[in-house]
Parts: sequence; C-alpha cells; structure tokens
Amino acid sequence: MNRAAFALPLILLASPALAHLPHGEYGSFMAGATHPLFGLDHVLAMVVVGLWAGMIGGRATLAAPATFVLAMVAGYALALAGMALPAAEPMILASIVAFGLVAALALKLPPAAAAGLAGLFALFHGHAHGGEIGGAGALAFGLGFALATAGLHLAGFGLARALSGAGARALGALTAAAGAALALS
Repeated sequence: MNRAAFALPLILLASPALAHLPHGEYGSFMAGATHPLFGLDHVLAMVVVGLWAGMIGGRATLAAPATFVLAMVAGYALALAGMALPAAEPMILASIVAFGLVAALALKLPPAAAAGLAGLFALFHGHAHGGEIGGAGALAFGLGFALATAGLHLAGFGLARALSGAGARALGALTAAAGAALALS
C-alpha cells in the first residue's frame, strides 16, 4: 500500500474539536493553517477537490483548486465585512457530497464549469472560516487557511495520481457517502 493511501485514514481521524487552536499560544497563522486540517468537513471537501482535479486533467486540473482557494478567500472577506451568507453549513456539507459524486463519476467538466462549481462551494467554506476567526489576526489567519487548503488539494491530487482510476472513483464515492452521513448526523 502506498503512503498516500495509508495517510488518508489518518487524515479522516482528525477531530473537528481540534480545528480551533488558541490564537495567543500558537499565533494567528497557525490557527488559520490548522483550522481546515482538523475539521472533517473541510478536509473531506478540500481533499476531494484535489482528487477530482487530478482525475479530470487538462486545464481543469489547476482551474478547480485555484478557483476554490480564491473564492474561499472571497467568502472569508465577506464574513469579515459582516455580510451574511445564508445556509453556509448546509452548503459545506453539500460540497462534500457534490465533489464526491463528481469524483466518483470521474465527471470531466470544461475548465470554466469545474472552476465555477469549485468557486460556488468555496465561498461558503471561506465564509465559515471568517465566522470562526475568533481573536486571530485576519491577514495571518486567512493566509494560513489558504495555504493549508492548497496543501489539502495537493494531497487529493496525489491520491488521484497514486490510485487507479477505479480506486480514485471509489474514494470519491466514499467521500460522498461520508458527506451524506455528516449531513444526517
């Protein structure tokens, strides 16, 4: 079994309660960087975006994850500006199911459509991060979670490259099922 396949169960064991480091002890950047790494909903969505991007290839390989990060930062800015974004948590859960399904189906969308889908859901992820900033410095926290998100996308991309097509599709299906289970819990 390769390292990427071995690492995924360890990532999935992360507890959402660990998503919030004390800002004073670790600093705003580390609080932001660890936030997406220890929230199961964020990990699943961000890894599967990278998985799907690695599966679809072409320009969409970069377009979907890059747009996700940029739109997530935009959603973060909306939250910091005090603008409401209704149904953020349900949309985050829906993103896990949606991206899991597109990976399970190995759906090859044109780059603009892949980026649009990624961007739509990323706004809600970013808004949630902005709502959970606490006492952290906005710029450092935002930079931390943006870099961690890009890292999770890269991990998903690595999984797509390490697994067979059927294995990557199966991982997408498992992700969709996990998202549905989280939504129902």
